[in-house]
Parts: sequence; structure tokens; C-alpha cells
Amino acid sequence: MRRQPRQRTLPALKDGLPRPVLARVESLPAGSWTDEHSHPWAQLSYAVEGMLQVHTATGQFMAPPERAIWVPANLPHEVLTAGPAEMRSLYIRAEALAGSPLAQAQGCRVLDISILARELILAVCALPSDYDEHGAPGRLVAVLLDQLAQLPTASLDLPLPTDARLLRLCEALQADPADRRTLAEWGREIGLTERSMVRLFQQQTGLSVGAWRRRLRLLAALGPLEAGAKVSSVAVGCGYASASAFISAFCAEFGVTPTQMFTQG
Repeated sequence: MRRQPRQRTLPALKDGLPRPVLARVESLPAGSWTDEHSHPWAQLSYAVEGMLQVHTATGQFMAPPERAIWVPANLPHEVLTAGPAEMRSLYIRAEALAGSPLAQAQGCRVLDISILARELILAVCALPSDYDEHGAPGRLVAVLLDQLAQLPTASLDLPLPTDARLLRLCEALQADPADRRTLAEWGREIGLTERSMVRLFQQQTGLSVGAWRRRLRLLAALGPLEAGAKVSSVAVGCGYASASAFISAFCAEFGVTPTQMFTQG
């Protein structure tokens, strides 16, 4: 997909973070993106409005309303927004995460943001960058970090295989989520037996090919749904025979209906 020239400018922060947690508030136009980059601190990317995407070498992660994307330190990643978004970023020093389960994360993950966590994020984003880390602001930040460590993860990620042949399959399906070719047909297309393809795909992504295709289709629906498209038209575009079949699959995958996914809590 060709991107529009709306590249975001990243803060230099050559001397590191001025406090254990640094908040950044941005209003992003549609089509905003960053080049692949990394930094020695962890990052929580949360959209108060709109939807965020983070891409890494091993997967793609999407955060519709009330979700956020956790990016570990030193992990190369890109951040994208298809539509306009109000983004809140938290940059977090490694030592501030000592003892937290998030410090052990090897890759990105999508977090379900609770009402309390949301309000804490907004409150911390209202602090000055040189807040008193030993006073009330510092205690507020500590409570936020405790809450983030307890948040459940959401299956709003699409893991990618490392095998070049399987990547060809994934790229083709991403270009056309409604593609209905069988596993045998895809095996012949990419030069693998069906059995080898199924085995390798499960090993490298943790999902069966069928589960991966289903998640791809449902994740592809999030952008149009967030933009206000009708469920019936989104269902057809994602390869479902009916809106009811789409809603059933959506609920089974994400635990909520399409309407609930995009209703602010």
C-alpha cells in the first residue's frame, strides 16, 4: 500500500527520558506513519480517538478504541494510522518496569485498557515533562505502571512467519483477504506440499492457516468499521456470505460484537 507523505517527527531525546515516564500528546491526520525505528525505552501507544497500527518484522498489531499497543525497548517498529487519531504515547524507562510482567515482553502486545487505566493515562499525559517524581505526580505515575502490568492482552495481532514462501502466502492474502483458494492450491502456488505448509505455518505463527486467515479477515474489517461502514458491506468485503456469519466469527475471535468494539466505554 502506497503511503501518503505524512511522516511523523519523532522526538530526539538524545539525553534519554527526563523522568521515568514521559507522555506525548499528538493529533494525527489520516495516513500518518513513522519510518521503522527503535528506542532504549518501552512505549505504550494509545488512541483516545481513532485506531493505531504497529508493524514489526514478526507481526502486525492493531488497537481500536479502548486498546493500546505495548512496544518493548529496542524493538524496531513502525506506527501507522489509516484515519485521523488522537494519540497518547507513554515512553517508559527500563528501570521503571523493574519487577513488572511487561519488562519480560519479547514482542509487542495489544492491551485491553480499563476505565481506570484510561483515566490514569490521560492524567499522566496532563503532567509537565519535569513533574516531581518524588511527590504526588510520581505516585500517580507509579499507580499507572501498576495498572498497566495487570491489563489483559487482546488477540488483535497478526503474527508473521519467517519462511519466505509462507510470507508470499501471507502477503497475497493480505492483498485480498476474501481469496478463497484452498490449502492445496496455495501449496502449489508457493512450492510447498500442503502438509509441510500446514506444519511450518503452525510452528512459525502459533496459528493454523485457517485461524490466521480468519483473523486476517476480521482485522481487515476494523478500519472500515471504525470509519463507519455498514457491517453488511464489511462482511462481504472480507469474504463472509452474510452479516450474521461475520458477526458470529467476530464475537468468537474478539469477544465483542463489531458495534461493541467501537463503542467507547
